[in-house]
Amino acid sequence: MAPDLHVGDCPQFTEKFDATTECDVVIVGCGVAGLYCALNLPRALSVVLLSKEAVGNCDSMLAQGGICVLHDEDDYEAFFEDTLRAGHYENRLESVDLMIRTSRPIIDDLIKRGVRFARRPDGSLDYTREGAHSRPRIVYHEDVTGEEITTHLLACVRALPNARILENTCMTDLIEDTDREGRRVCRGVVAVGEKNERLEIRADATVFATGGVGGLYERSTNFSCLTGDGCRVAAEHGVLLEHMDYVQIHPTTLWTERPGRAFLISESARGEGAVLLNDAGERFVDELQPRDVVSAAIRAEMERTGARHVWLSFARVPREEIERHFTHILEHCLEEGYDIREEPIPVVPAQHYFMGGIHVNSDSETTMPHLFACGETCCNGVHGRNRLASNSLLESLVFARRAADKIMRDRFADDTAAQLAAAMRAG
Repeated sequence: MAPDLHVGDCPQFTEKFDATTECDVVIVGCGVAGLYCALNLPRALSVVLLSKEAVGNCDSMLAQGGICVLHDEDDYEAFFEDTLRAGHYENRLESVDLMIRTSRPIIDDLIKRGVRFARRPDGSLDYTREGAHSRPRIVYHEDVTGEEITTHLLACVRALPNARILENTCMTDLIEDTDREGRRVCRGVVAVGEKNERLEIRADATVFATGGVGGLYERSTNFSCLTGDGCRVAAEHGVLLEHMDYVQIHPTTLWTERPGRAFLISESARGEGAVLLNDAGERFVDELQPRDVVSAAIRAEMERTGARHVWLSFARVPREEIERHFTHILEHCLEEGYDIREEPIPVVPAQHYFMGGIHVNSDSETTMPHLFACGETCCNGVHGRNRLASNSLLESLVFARRAADKIMRDRFADDTAAQLAAAMRAG
């Protein structure tokens, strides 16, 4: 079902104060897509980043399993096919190719920026496997890979002399203008500031990296502040959206009767041997099928038996692997009264990811000039109808860099054209 987009939980203007800020690039969102876009822009460009709440309240921080990478050249066809198979062959082929071929340089860059991926005793990267992957090709940091990557990128952005972050600042609209050809173009955004003041951030280039739509669902692994703001604002200005009904349900979140964000049990647990059981202790599905297949099987089993959840057993996962690889899952489950080393845990599916969004091309450009989108808020076609596990962080990083590259090329072209025009006038 397509999410019902609304204004979200932004505060209303309560002060008459109206502030205008000028910059070269404004980026709405401080997850990995927004942060990495800022890091790949030239230092000569001034950048303002907006975070709807505190910067830690982004779904990039919650990613557990890891990030995909092309294992070696012989892995290309298998990686490509796994991504297409999970996406029901509705993927945009060019985007999948770009993501896979750029994956190794992205991982190398993250390592240079201090990200600590798990290593084997010989110092080489350790690779794990998740559902719908035909081989191990996922690098990770314990079971908090997203936090590890996002924290390091955030520190790098905070160190930039040309960038500043405005926390608790909610984008409510974009600013339209016309260019010399009379086209409608984006010239920045309107936002509600931390003191509920109205802000105008005017910029030559605007990047929406506002995340997904989980806050619109009763049960989701997402932060509640993710309410599809980028898609809503884009739609209000006639920007093309795509596949708004492509919403992914994750098979395994910890069952609880308490309201609030669902706690994810990483797919890498099943990749390392954890299995799904019904109340009779019987397996009922191949746990390494794509997420939508496994989620549907769980729902069907729950309806068949009348159970409120199924069970995930770690009995086949070595104890040392649980304590090394799934440290935070183990700790959280212990807090909830379950010891995954000794007993199965109750799990249910929950909304997890949004494959649709603002239509963009391979350079992350939307259908409105000077407006870009990357990360979960956009649809570049990589994921098709259903995302392959651990492709989200990779896709966000790859296409955030492409957005930055295109912004830089456009700025260089504009500056060159202006210099030529000035030279012609002077001549």
